[in-house]
Amino acid sequence: MKHRIVVSAVCVFDDAGRLLTVRKRGTAMFMHPGGKPEPGETAVQAAARELAEEVGIVLHPQELELMGVWIADAANEAATDIEATVFIAPGTWQASPAAEIAEIRWLDITGPAEDQDFPQDLAPLLTDHILPLLAARAV
Repeated sequence: MKHRIVVSAVCVFDDAGRLLTVRKRGTAMFMHPGGKPEPGETAVQAAARELAEEVGIVLHPQELELMGVWIADAANEAATDIEATVFIAPGTWQASPAAEIAEIRWLDITGPAEDQDFPQDLAPLLTDHILPLLAARAV
C-alpha cells in the first residue's frame, strides 16, 4: 500500500498568464508552491503560509479560491501519493525563491493543450490534473 501525504498547493499566475512552478532544494521536479499543513492548520491556512514562506506572496487565506482536491503520485518520493488541496491566488503576481525553494520557473500554459510541449520535469499533480483543468477552462 502506498504512503499518503496531505498537502496544500497554490496556482499563481503572472501578468502574462504563466503559471508559477517551484523546485525545492535537493529535488529535480517542478511543482506548485505549497506544502504540508502544520498541526491545527486548515488546508487554506497552510496554502497561504507556504505561499508566503516559499515565494514571498502574502495573501489572507480567505482570498485564496478553492480549485479542488486530487490524489497524485508524489513527485519526489517513491511509493507515495499526495492528497493535494489546490487553490488559486487571484490576480497576478511576482515571486522570488525563499526557504527551501532552489528555483522558480514560470510555465506558459496559453494556447491549445495539444500544442503544448511541457517540460518533462513537472510533478504528476500538474501534468495529470491541474494543466488539463486549466487548459479546459481556457477554451
